[in-house]
Amino acid sequence: MSGRLSRAGAGFTMGVGAYTLWGVFPLYFPLLEPAGPVEILAQRVLWSVLTMAVLVLALRRTPQLRALLRSRRTLALLAVAAATISVNWVTFIYGVTTGHVLETSLGYFVNPLVTVLLGVLVLGERLRRLQWAALAIAATAVVVLTVDYGRLPWIAVLLAFSFGTYGLVKKTADVGAVESLAVETALLTPLAAAYVGWLAASGGPVLGTQGPVHTVVFALLGLVTAVPLLLFGGAATRVPMVTLGLLQYLAPIFQFVLGIVWFGEHMPATRWAGFVLVWLALVLFTVEAYGHRRRHLRRVARAATAT
Repeated sequence: MSGRLSRAGAGFTMGVGAYTLWGVFPLYFPLLEPAGPVEILAQRVLWSVLTMAVLVLALRRTPQLRALLRSRRTLALLAVAAATISVNWVTFIYGVTTGHVLETSLGYFVNPLVTVLLGVLVLGERLRRLQWAALAIAATAVVVLTVDYGRLPWIAVLLAFSFGTYGLVKKTADVGAVESLAVETALLTPLAAAYVGWLAASGGPVLGTQGPVHTVVFALLGLVTAVPLLLFGGAATRVPMVTLGLLQYLAPIFQFVLGIVWFGEHMPATRWAGFVLVWLALVLFTVEAYGHRRRHLRRVARAATAT
């Protein structure tokens, strides 16, 4: 019993660590300025592929990686995953380096609802009544925020749909986190290297022109990408999915607080109304999911007792 409790406690700590690190990312990427979002993305890919290569060797995942590379279907899925996560990364970097941290937090608040919507549209899943209500409230929130911004909150929408698609593809691929990210970054490496090479040829790269500290911050992009992912992977095998699902809200909460307190972004009344509607949808969605899981477990227990 104590062993299970300590394992669960370690998993909970890992989960908090992963989502906290993701939540404070808005503090990191502005340190890379004056580099633009695409250069930061390219450098993130290059440093990440080096980091993942080291991790694959250190964690002895080479056999799993070789098995993955032999599957054309899995490689095709990971190519789609690489494309969608690159869209997610560059959108997030753009958001936090152009003063839209609150909108990036909105994207990750909405992401669980988008994931459910993708399940309906792509996998043909059926929604329960309260899930439909949560999606309707979230759609209303998007309309309110569109009126407030004077435009569709495209950063939030793109973040939510790209990460939701990424999660759907990764679930379908069903491979380990370390080796899958290694393959994804490897697939993106030729494009990233070509872009960095083009910048070097045109005299436009920022890396190496702002002093040694700035260069070190760039070089740490690989660890910044890998560490929360490894913590998340450790948490996923140690805590129930319900716990992990609740922990995921830590990241956008941190981003929301940073957007207001640290970056001083303006929050007019209409924008508050939009965010409150999103939070209401999430509360409804979470309570419904928790209640559905408890009812399912009771049915399973009764069936087991009956037999």
